Amino acid sequence: MIRFILNRVLMALPTIALVAITVFALIRFIPGDPAELMLGDMAQPAQIEALRTELGLDQSLPQQFLIWLGNVLHGDFGRSIVNGEAVLPLVLERFVVSAEVVVVAVFLASLIAVPAGVIAAWRQNSVTDLALVGTATVLLSIPTFWLGLLLMLFFGLKLGWLPVLGYVSIRDNPTAGLLYLILPVMTLVIHEAGVLIRMARASTLEVLRLDYITHARAKGLSESAVLWRHAFKNAFGPTWTMIGLILGNLLGGIAVIETVFTIPGLGRLMVESIFARDYPVIQACLLVVALSYVLVNLVVDLLYPLFDPRVVAE
Repeated sequence: MIRFILNRVLMALPTIALVAITVFALIRFIPGDPAELMLGDMAQPAQIEALRTELGLDQSLPQQFLIWLGNVLHGDFGRSIVNGEAVLPLVLERFVVSAEVVVVAVFLASLIAVPAGVIAAWRQNSVTDLALVGTATVLLSIPTFWLGLLLMLFFGLKLGWLPVLGYVSIRDNPTAGLLYLILPVMTLVIHEAGVLIRMARASTLEVLRLDYITHARAKGLSESAVLWRHAFKNAFGPTWTMIGLILGNLLGGIAVIETVFTIPGLGRLMVESIFARDYPVIQACLLVVALSYVLVNLVVDLLYPLFDPRVVAE
């Protein structure tokens, strides 16, 4: 088991290194001079050159990368060009906001969709199966921003049950924070449930065709025992991988939802920084999103043996 963990961790290190190089290179491809942007149009050439020297922009690209990487490893992501704030606390604060929405949404979607997918596979080709698969297909087909607007219109404007604009942190005011989280979380739950239902159904169908399931039925076990005690654990492995992929994608990819519901999360910060050409913040956002995706998938790999012990044996 220890060897398996070490192998997975060591395999993640080259990916993290490649992520750092890619993020650094992408920022350098953006047209414009960060020093000119920071000083404004009225800056003198001598001032611009002095700032370039201070930022290390007069060095070669490999030297710039090493300087940047050293600063990052020490927790120094620079300061925002727009407001002069330290970048790392700003990005982490926004990341926590996005994580509150995403983690709760993925957990609830999994709680609902995985049993539904297992039941659909158990009742294959029945009315229940067709209804669940049809529902999942419809949920997948609805764009999240449109679904969010519909929920805002119905629950916020028509019924007046929930707030539709603004944001209150659940850490500052738990009651108000929960009210502001309901609509964005509901939007993500509805959409991602469609993905997970189909995945759980497909993996369960594959397991139900295996010989050991036939043997369990031949021993006289009830269908519920066969399904939940013998089939579910092995069928959940691929679905667990999909949950990790969804979680990683959403942590950096819910800018649309955050814009619709005016949530000050990481995705919205990245979009605002791109429009403002705030290079340090863009770079930090890209790095945090990419690293979170890598780390989430690393955790998924490390937990996979809980559902399929054969992984460690391999």
